[in-house]
Amino acid sequence: MADKAHHYLANLVWSGAALNPARDYRSYSRAFTVAISGKPLFQGSADPAFLGDPAAHNPEDLLLIALASCHLLSYVALCGNSGVAVRTYADAAEGTLSQQADRNFAFTQVRLKPQVIIEPGGDIAKAIRLHERAHEICFIARSVNFPVEVTPVVTIAAG
Repeated sequence: MADKAHHYLANLVWSGAALNPARDYRSYSRAFTVAISGKPLFQGSADPAFLGDPAAHNPEDLLLIALASCHLLSYVALCGNSGVAVRTYADAAEGTLSQQADRNFAFTQVRLKPQVIIEPGGDIAKAIRLHERAHEICFIARSVNFPVEVTPVVTIAAG
């Protein structure tokens, strides 16, 4: 089987340098921009706990979004190929960033909590099994070194 690889390019620029150079930890802006060809310019910052802009997305948000959206897209694709008609999907994902023994921070857990409504006549057990498979194939979840727990709730839409 031939190897398949997909490559991505993001051009990140620390835009905060226009305000103040990074001379000490408290004095500089955490603002940055990311340009990806053909997509809107993305502006981000650090988490407010690390002196960032609370109105901007931060890397921690982006990791949580990446995990939750990868699971969603994997799950809906599996459902579409397996005859499970998904009417709605919502997730209130949670992540934990903890200080480690070496005083650095790392994600220690993410919990995805998808709430799915399938069409009347659908197979709830199958829909739940497809969450397990979606987790197995989600390439973002497969790429992280901490547990990603998925606790789905699947219900059938009212007639």
